[in-house]
Amino acid sequence: MAESDSGPLPDTLDAQQDKHSRGHRFRRVALTKPSYCHGCSSFIWGLFGFQCEVCNFMSHEKCLKTQRSTCPTTMASLVRVPVSHCFGPSCHRKSFCCVCRKPIEEKDALRCEVDLQLCVTVCELHVHAGCVAFSVADCRKCHLDRTHFQLQVRMCHGVREGVYVCHRQSVLQRSPHLHHWREGNLGPDARCSVCKHSCGSAEVPTGTGCEWCGIKAHSACVPHLPPECSLGQLCGMLLPPDCIYLRSLTFTQNQTYRIPEPVIAFDVCPREGPDMHAAGLSDSVRVFDGNDALRRGDFRRVSVSKTTRVQEVLEAAIQAFYLPGDQQSYELEAVDDHVQDGFAGGVWLLRFRRRDSTIRVNLDWTGSWQTFNCRISADSTTGSVLADALANLHAESESASSFQLQEVYVNGRQVQTQILAHGQNIAERLQQIRAESLQRMNQTCFYMVQNQDLSGESELLIRGLPPLLDKERYWELLQKHLSLDSRLVKMSNVYPGQGEVVLLVSSGSETRRILTISRSTRVEKQSLSSLVIPKIMHRNLDQDSSPLLVFVNQKSGGLKGSELLYKFRKLLNPHQVIDLCNCGCLIGFHLFRELPSFRVLVCGGDGTVGWVLGVLEAVRNKLFCRDPAFGILPLGTGNDLARILGWGSGYSGEDLAQYLTCVNEAEEVLMDRWTILLDSPDQPPKIVHMNNYFGLGIDAELSLDFHLAREDQPSKFTSSFHNKGVYVKVGLQKITATRSLHKHLLVQVDGQNLLLPNIEGLIFLNIPSWGSGADLWGSEAESSYREPSIADGLLEVIGVTGVVHMGQVQGGLRSGIRLAQGSYIRLSLSKATAIQVDGEPWIQQPGDIVVSAAGPKVRMLRKGVGRKSRVAL
Repeated sequence: MAESDSGPLPDTLDAQQDKHSRGHRFRRVALTKPSYCHGCSSFIWGLFGFQCEVCNFMSHEKCLKTQRSTCPTTMASLVRVPVSHCFGPSCHRKSFCCVCRKPIEEKDALRCEVDLQLCVTVCELHVHAGCVAFSVADCRKCHLDRTHFQLQVRMCHGVREGVYVCHRQSVLQRSPHLHHWREGNLGPDARCSVCKHSCGSAEVPTGTGCEWCGIKAHSACVPHLPPECSLGQLCGMLLPPDCIYLRSLTFTQNQTYRIPEPVIAFDVCPREGPDMHAAGLSDSVRVFDGNDALRRGDFRRVSVSKTTRVQEVLEAAIQAFYLPGDQQSYELEAVDDHVQDGFAGGVWLLRFRRRDSTIRVNLDWTGSWQTFNCRISADSTTGSVLADALANLHAESESASSFQLQEVYVNGRQVQTQILAHGQNIAERLQQIRAESLQRMNQTCFYMVQNQDLSGESELLIRGLPPLLDKERYWELLQKHLSLDSRLVKMSNVYPGQGEVVLLVSSGSETRRILTISRSTRVEKQSLSSLVIPKIMHRNLDQDSSPLLVFVNQKSGGLKGSELLYKFRKLLNPHQVIDLCNCGCLIGFHLFRELPSFRVLVCGGDGTVGWVLGVLEAVRNKLFCRDPAFGILPLGTGNDLARILGWGSGYSGEDLAQYLTCVNEAEEVLMDRWTILLDSPDQPPKIVHMNNYFGLGIDAELSLDFHLAREDQPSKFTSSFHNKGVYVKVGLQKITATRSLHKHLLVQVDGQNLLLPNIEGLIFLNIPSWGSGADLWGSEAESSYREPSIADGLLEVIGVTGVVHMGQVQGGLRSGIRLAQGSYIRLSLSKATAIQVDGEPWIQQPGDIVVSAAGPKVRMLRKGVGRKSRVAL
């Protein structure tokens, strides 16, 4: 209803008239169309409702005193630990802007995401392109900085200024993890965890949800929930943010999550004063919020007429820039002479009226949130502010010289930090910020930190170096091309097999320099790349915790990887989800190298699984947990390994939270891996690893033709159905091939010569699935052969007579020709022949091929029902 039993509220209600407004400036408005309350999501019956003049928050009168939504004008005052967003295009379901609360058109839609090209989300912040400048740095915090912020002081336009005070706390001390609430954009099926009523809507931005555990509630019901977050049902496989350390103030968010930084233009959309725009006025003035905006041409347009009063333009300009306070705090200053005939066509500067400042200090001290005020005079300096803060904390024994004051700009796009000198005049600094930009003034805070908290080291992974060099040679190359300073940079780890090294950098400026230079550096015609590596504090993990390391190949199986990246980053900590196309897989194992226990989930085809297992084999001796168990989310075309382990033939959009639960409950089984040595006088020696199968002849020819077709037109291979159709097409083209493979091939199995029949293809199986689930060995028992198993240490040797025979096997009408079982295979080729290993084909020149067991068996996860079980054979 528009009015409550206690009587109507006044037409306007701002932050200084009612303590429940939380920065909103509510005005009673006539409802000209069906409207819903942003607080309770219910329909507003009657002729009137209450709407914020600045952010368009609509409410029942009865909901005004219980609403907890904060207006963007004061949103920065809630940011204790600033974490910037990564904005990229949003192309998903209908959403509402978290700043102006209006629906977002697809062409104007942006949201916080890690990979700006692949829609990989960190948090659920959706904004218009023109509202990005007014968002604040309140993204989901996925790691710890060097310091833990405990005290807060807020800067509020001279009426209340502020400083965030940071008290030193060891990063090894765990504190309760709190919910990270994000308001709005809940689906209509969302239910409040407190009152059990609907808290979502498709009509308005309502409700709030935790971006870690997923719990949802009305904003008015949030105080009834415990502040501690359980991290949800996936907590056992999730890396808690207080177990990861990274000097995030040194890097951009894109560098933090190890992704490329594409250029996105944030075109500012001029925002008009709501009242005058509704009146249909066509003339306008341009308003700048400071000298910096005037230099850049960044203005807001306010609609006016020749009879518009100064107060109306001033009020509209304050609203357009989302500034708190009233008209008495601001004034308009003419920039040009186009104001003789009223305001139309003029250019104006919005200025702040200087007056005495009061500092309101909010602090979290020994678990209790407190507030105190102090005045800033014209002679106040950084040292006096620090001393005053210590006095209010009753910590006079502490010296102000032991602390430093950081100025932090908490804009949603970036967090900028600088250290203020001890003798710097604070009043002059505040006036300087106001003169440059009132919007920046509204989003500037100050942190008081202890001196020793400003130090720390960062790890960088350098990729693209020549493989198989020694440590000294790698250092010489990096010094030559990156001009490394040996006083600031050390080489901590070397991975010669992959041509990658890890640098330990003790300076933030040196870290940023290396990140910048490496982008344009080439070593032996190979481009370098550098990746930021956080540190996992494994001692902070629970003893029964087994975090999940997720590898996603976005190019596998119809390019579904981009969708999975989006979902996994939302469900887990983004640091534990690795994009193989941009980062490779070595960085994941290096990140998890000190964990006593962890599991791996590979999202891709059989070739992707083999790639990751191969890297594990190369770096196994550097891991504390040398045998992590591997699960699979099948994205490839065949997915034979995923089939025999129970994960299905391919991903078709299942609920990932439930899928991860199945991974957590899966049993561990052992699987053989095999090494294939290829030696030819016409080619350099080559060693590859095999997990599924190894084929020669017609089977490999079909794989090679498919591979070449996909490389020629990759855009057409976007679905498994199309891929299989291409396989059928190339198979029909080879249906008349002659059976002559046995004439050019000699085979030895465990030292015994094998007599080959007239066949066109020879296949060695490690798993009982081939060619997208076909049973090539057959199910008939035979006394001369053992029943095949993935951990029996034997390969099954099978022949096929041609394309027709392979088609019959695919249809379940026949099986292959059983030839032998063995653990050591030796082949001799007398002519160039197509071969393929786990779906990766090439032409092998005449020579010898040796197949043998590849070290220890690997642990795989087999989907099952119930709790995790012991290793099965």
